[in-house]
Amino acid sequence: MNNEAAYRHIAVIDIGKTNAKVVVLDAETGAEIATIKTANSVLKSGPYPHYDIEGLWDFIISALKSFAATPGFDAISITTHGASAVMLAADGSLAMPVLDYEHGYPQAVQNAYAQLRPDFSETFSPGLSVGLNVGAQIHYLKSTFPADFAHVATILTYPQYWAFRLSGVAANEVTSLGCHTDLWNPTTQSYSSLVDTLGIRALMAPVRSAFDALGPVLPPLAAEIGQAKAVPVYCGIHDSNASLLPHLVENEAPFAVVSTGTWVISFGVGGDLDHLDPKRDALANVDAYGRAVPSARFMGGREFEILLTEIGTAPANAVEGALETVVEKGLMLLPNVVEGSGPFPGRKMRWIGNATGSAERLAAASLYLALMTEACLDLIGAKGPIFVEGPCALNRAYLVALAAVTGKNVIALPGSTGTSQGAALLTGIRPPVAMKNVPIRADLRGLRHYRQAWHGALGG
Repeated sequence: MNNEAAYRHIAVIDIGKTNAKVVVLDAETGAEIATIKTANSVLKSGPYPHYDIEGLWDFIISALKSFAATPGFDAISITTHGASAVMLAADGSLAMPVLDYEHGYPQAVQNAYAQLRPDFSETFSPGLSVGLNVGAQIHYLKSTFPADFAHVATILTYPQYWAFRLSGVAANEVTSLGCHTDLWNPTTQSYSSLVDTLGIRALMAPVRSAFDALGPVLPPLAAEIGQAKAVPVYCGIHDSNASLLPHLVENEAPFAVVSTGTWVISFGVGGDLDHLDPKRDALANVDAYGRAVPSARFMGGREFEILLTEIGTAPANAVEGALETVVEKGLMLLPNVVEGSGPFPGRKMRWIGNATGSAERLAAASLYLALMTEACLDLIGAKGPIFVEGPCALNRAYLVALAAVTGKNVIALPGSTGTSQGAALLTGIRPPVAMKNVPIRADLRGLRHYRQAWHGALGG
């Protein structure tokens, strides 16, 4: 169904790992015409670290209230970070707090789960640290807190939890099930064997399409928000897949999308699953149409935030201008700033060489991000142009370095994370006419030797 004529404005609930926002987008242009943001905090109270669900809910309702009259909205869509699931009691309340995926488990729990999880060949989901596999979270909750888990009546993927709060309709959806949860088999497009191993098949909500309108906002909520007319709530989508969706609509394969935020996630559209290395954080995601997409990632956004805190800032033109100096001096940063994931697991951050000022160190950090991204793209056999969106699309030094190390056209899509726009497309509107972004092509003198030295320092 094409709702282009029916919807003028789409409200998108967009919950990232670090920040959450509610955005209203113009259905015709895709422009964000109103935005309210908040921090996404983790509460340390209770049995384990968990998200402040009621704080987020209050923020969402307050934002929707403020937007109800001006600019107004005709539909609601939802996108959230992955690696999260919600345990509901029979009355629809939380049976257990929503576990923070960065919480680590006792070694005995980890060992027990390692014996249960399916092979990579079934799920294309690598074994990841802490709670990055949702299956590991469910096993931890069930085995460590059996009395509480006994009250679980329904298990929901995270975007669909918020759709449930708004519409009262429980659903799961493949982009969240297919992002390294261990719970999904992308080849058969059905639940993996782990669902039965854990004994939770009866608890899993029905799988619905991301494009489905689950129902209108519940009448009491609509009255509280100030919406007199029925506003449909769409099923929702995993955030990186929301970023990918406009490209699937607009571009012909093969191409790569680098979606940046807390994570830098590379998608190789038109690639295959034959050569993925689960030990290096390569995996298959599942797109909004249910198709497997080769993917690889590292925690680049979080890493760059940490580096900025340590290094300080410098003018963007000075950082870009320092790239050749950094290459010439051999100033380099080796992985990992944040340990536990990425294409070079088990390594600890190390600087090589001496910097003169923050511009040089930030240029080296941008080169580091580019080399890490290139490694991810190589792991998934990505071909064609590279589209970069999110915060890294505003980092000119990173874009130039990425174009230089890959030898490919890099197209920056600044001004948005891409997640909100992608989620809005679930409502049936057409993507706006894209601005013509001039591809970046770059060559840095001495980069070939620098790249060889960087990999040599890693022993590969």
